[in-house]
Amino acid sequence: MDNNQEVNNSIANNRRQLTLWIGALIVGGALGLLGLGWLNALMTFIATVYTRLFQFLAVPTIVLAVITTLASIGDQKDTGRIFRHALTYTLLTTVAAAAVGLVLFLLIHPGNLPAAMVAGGQTSIPKNLGGETYYDHILSVVPNNLVQPFLEANVLSLLLIAAAVGIALAKMRQGERRTTVLNLLLGLQDLLFMLIKGLIWTLPLGILAFAAQLSAQVSAGVAAESLGRYVAVILGGNVLQFFIVLPLFLLARGINPLRHLGKMMPAVLMAFFTKSSAATLPVTMETAEKRAEVAPKVARFVLPICTTINMNGCAAFILVTSLFVMQNGGTQLTLPTMLLWLVIAVIAAIGNAGVPMGCYFLTLSLMTGQGAPVGIMGIILPIYTIIDMVETAENVWSDSCVAAMTDHDLKDKA
Repeated sequence: MDNNQEVNNSIANNRRQLTLWIGALIVGGALGLLGLGWLNALMTFIATVYTRLFQFLAVPTIVLAVITTLASIGDQKDTGRIFRHALTYTLLTTVAAAAVGLVLFLLIHPGNLPAAMVAGGQTSIPKNLGGETYYDHILSVVPNNLVQPFLEANVLSLLLIAAAVGIALAKMRQGERRTTVLNLLLGLQDLLFMLIKGLIWTLPLGILAFAAQLSAQVSAGVAAESLGRYVAVILGGNVLQFFIVLPLFLLARGINPLRHLGKMMPAVLMAFFTKSSAATLPVTMETAEKRAEVAPKVARFVLPICTTINMNGCAAFILVTSLFVMQNGGTQLTLPTMLLWLVIAVIAAIGNAGVPMGCYFLTLSLMTGQGAPVGIMGIILPIYTIIDMVETAENVWSDSCVAAMTDHDLKDKA
């Protein structure tokens, strides 16, 4: 009876929380439409505070989750199996997302833009982007001191450090020293989760501010300058991946996609507004463990990794945008060329950082290296805010699907 009562209370609390989130979303949207300067400034300030707080919690969340998980299960057979399943599902879903984008590109076939418009877009591009080579990018992943990756929030470097420390702890001889270090890390992780829980409790205010901020931008015309068919391909691909492709993956593994999406909705909504899968990671992990009932050893290992390598929306954006830009530059888009860029997009997306506008910067860098008319990237920039929000929500939804499928597979083999 006590267990049933606890479950019923949990369901009621989740419903109240979701109602608050939706209510905050509606009220925030209405406030943004009022067009009051002081109110928009206040909402922007609150939204920025929440974004910074989640970014603050994201770095230790990633590091502690990977270290404690590897230290706890690193010497068990489950570790390799969890990683293999997560990597397999990541590759499958990312390739599927890019393929959906390619099919829509071929079907809708965005036309070329006027040359004057492309030239005008050149002035909108941030001038300090596109200079970093892949050699520099790979080299920056290898840390030369312990502090710098934390200061720069370099997710790949942090994962490398965390994995090394976690494996080293797993291989240490059982004894008081190892137990002391592990207990300290687990205690810090519990403390971190309490901070996350408190932040989530106040999140309706943050959602209200994010919704008002977006509503104000749209009403001011920031997102009005669309590119028609190109935007239809990008957003259409994301919608198909979100509502059809990923649910089919879940159904193939015997998981109810509607039920899983309902449980993961807080994380998906948070990703939509923060535009950062890394900043949303604390909510994603909390939601996956507490609401979606993914085993902690899976959630705390898979989700931090997926935050970096599982970028479904980014793969589709890189592929479609690259083809669109190259087409405007006069490149003949043959089928082998498009398939080659599909592979490039998948590889680039896997190495992309889970931060706002990460896909945009990466695509710009790729197009600069190709000598393509990157002025188009300046035309895309005003509407990228909306694209980035949708893509990030899809990425976090995909992360949760990979974690759920991995957890399901391990339970089947247990």
